[in-house]
Amino acid sequence: MKKNRQKTVVRKIGSVNFRVLGVTHFYWSDFYHWLMTISWQQLWVIIISCYSVINTLFAFLYLGSDGGIANAKPASFIDAFSFSIQTMATIGYGAMYPTNLYTHILVAIEVFIGLIGMAMVTGLMFARFSLPTARVLFSRVAVISPYNGVPTLMFRIANQRQNWIVEAQVRLTILLNQEVTPEGHSLQRLCDLELVRSETPMLALTWSVMHHIDENSPLYGWSENDFRDLNNQDIRFFVTLTGLDETVSQTIHTRHVYTLDKIIWHQRFVDLMSIGTDGKRYFDYSHFHDVVPLERSNNGHQIKTFKTLK
Repeated sequence: MKKNRQKTVVRKIGSVNFRVLGVTHFYWSDFYHWLMTISWQQLWVIIISCYSVINTLFAFLYLGSDGGIANAKPASFIDAFSFSIQTMATIGYGAMYPTNLYTHILVAIEVFIGLIGMAMVTGLMFARFSLPTARVLFSRVAVISPYNGVPTLMFRIANQRQNWIVEAQVRLTILLNQEVTPEGHSLQRLCDLELVRSETPMLALTWSVMHHIDENSPLYGWSENDFRDLNNQDIRFFVTLTGLDETVSQTIHTRHVYTLDKIIWHQRFVDLMSIGTDGKRYFDYSHFHDVVPLERSNNGHQIKTFKTLK
């Protein structure tokens, strides 16, 4: 029995690339999934290349029969290539048409390939266009600051589309250091962090996600110095959000990763909402990622914000 070949796969988690050894490579059995995950530029290059190669191949096959194409110039690759395009697209013949059995057989084969190819490309295009996507913005950093007297880990989420995400749910998980049990089992610790509010009936503008660092939190007892000391270790926060897109009525999901160097202490996010002179409320998303020191937040003067690292 033929065995599946194995190779080294690079998987990116956050900013870290993991090289995974011994992963089975399925080649053509995952071809559809591969076509769904590549970029639009790569997909168009593949489609145009296949279209050109197939028509070029059939053009040379048509040249194998002298006089097989009526009204075509003898040994003219341009005429044979044009005839191949007309055949594959089944657009009907004008001045050129097949004249012998050899050319008729090639025409039948190319028409069949053209019909199958057109159906596959149409289905692939429809699947990619209809695939639901989330336009959700995560703050570049998370902050740790008191909230109602309790140290709280906070970050912001915003819906970038002009619609609502219904029944939005967010989940926050921390990946801790690898641990070895007394029985010798080696595993990565994944701990779910309890959120002040893990779901909202609708997400239209922004959402401040908060986790209280109390006695029940895995972060309880950690200090700012601890975060610096552990910065070189593989500790990260995984954020996943799911919800129902109101426009297309389909489930959407997205994710984000925060590393320890993206956690800022004793800061708070800049308020986005303001009231104009006309009495209307405005949201300024240009300050979505900006934070300010806590000690300057209650002085009654205008706060000068600073941009976080991109």
